[in-house]
Amino acid sequence: MSVPQDPGEIAPQVGVVVPAAGSGTRMGDVRKPFLELDGEPLLAHALRPFLRDDRVVAVVVSLAPEDVDEITDGIRKLDDRIKVVEGGINRTESVKNAVSVLPMSLDVVAIHDAARPLVTSAIVGKCIDLANTGVCAVAGCPVIDTIKRVDQEFHVLETLDRNTLWHAHTPQVFPADLLREAYESGKVGTDDAVLLESFGARLKMVDDGGTNIKVTRPADLTIAQAILRLQCGDV
Repeated sequence: MSVPQDPGEIAPQVGVVVPAAGSGTRMGDVRKPFLELDGEPLLAHALRPFLRDDRVVAVVVSLAPEDVDEITDGIRKLDDRIKVVEGGINRTESVKNAVSVLPMSLDVVAIHDAARPLVTSAIVGKCIDLANTGVCAVAGCPVIDTIKRVDQEFHVLETLDRNTLWHAHTPQVFPADLLREAYESGKVGTDDAVLLESFGARLKMVDDGGTNIKVTRPADLTIAQAILRLQCGDV
C-alpha cells in the first residue's frame, strides 16, 4: 500500500527491526512470534503493516540462534525486503544486531515487537511521519487504571498521577542517525525509547487506541483474536 506524499516531498527511506528472539517464559517457554493467530504466525501479522508501506526499504528480524536455520526461509517468503539475523542475550542486543545490518542510507528506523500482531497501518504511518520530522515516536496509550507504587513486599507507598502516565508500546520510530548513536552507547533498556531519553532526544507518544496489545500470556491470544475480528468487521 502506497502512502500518499506531497508532490514536492521526498519520501523517507525507512528500515524496520523486529526483535523475535525472546524465550517466551510467560507463555510457557513457547516461541511467541510463531504462535498462530487466525491461521498465521504472530510475526506475519506484526510485519504486514510495515510491508504495506512503500517507504519501507529494509526489514530485519532477529531470531534466537536455534530458530534461524529453520524459520528463515518461511519469513523471507513474505517479502524480499526481509533479512534475518541472530538475536542477542537480551532485547537490546537483539535490536543492536539487527540495526547493524540495515542500510546506512536510511532516514528513519522503526522497531516493533514481533508479539504485537494488531498494530495498524495508520499507526505505523503516523509514527513514521513524526520521526521524519526529527521527533522520536512511541506508540502507546494513556493509563486508565489507578496506579500504585509499592515496595518489595507489595506495601503501597504512593498513588501516582495517572494523568501523566502512558503505556509504551511499539512501534517506536526514530531518526536513523540518532538511533545508531544511542545503540553505540552500550546502554541497555526494556524498550528503545529509554535509550534515546538519556540523549535528550525529543520523544512523543502516539495514541494507538489501546488495542495494540502484546501477546505475553496464553489468555492474550484469545483477546487478540477478538480484537482482530473487530478490526476486520467479523463480529
